[in-house]
Amino acid sequence: MLILLRLTHILFGVFWAGTAMFTAAFLIPAVRALGPAGGPVMQQIAEKQKLPVYFLVSGIFTVLSGIALYWHDSAGFTNEFMRSGGGMTFAIGGVLAIAAALLGIFVATPLGIRAGKLGATIAAAGKPPSPEQAAEMQRLQMKLGMTSLLAASLLTLTTIAMAVARYIP
Repeated sequence: MLILLRLTHILFGVFWAGTAMFTAAFLIPAVRALGPAGGPVMQQIAEKQKLPVYFLVSGIFTVLSGIALYWHDSAGFTNEFMRSGGGMTFAIGGVLAIAAALLGIFVATPLGIRAGKLGATIAAAGKPPSPEQAAEMQRLQMKLGMTSLLAASLLTLTTIAMAVARYIP
């Protein structure tokens, strides 16, 4: 059971953190550089391939399995383990992951939905976006880019914490 829990945590965590890093560093900047032509790319990824759903599911599985592993390693959240260097490092990583999950759920997801709806409206019109629509799309993409960068940074720090925690006395 413990092996399955650990595999779940690692595999979903790798997907979540890796995809967040890729999205923040490459995908969103590329879509922004494409301007209006980037809209269909994001629509394909978000609506057809359901990337936001995969993000959500992987984040939930990662956080829940991480909490279960922490509970196991700490023998039920005992103070001795939690006060150790490794225990504190795991806790810091966990808090950063939870912060990234909350940022994704409550900030990035609503921004992505608004950008997707605006992109669909622009595409349905069959003509270039109005100056107002273009400005709003640029604003949403900028906010989404900053949010994605922050979440990816949190998950990078989380990954570092998880990688080194066992080696901190």
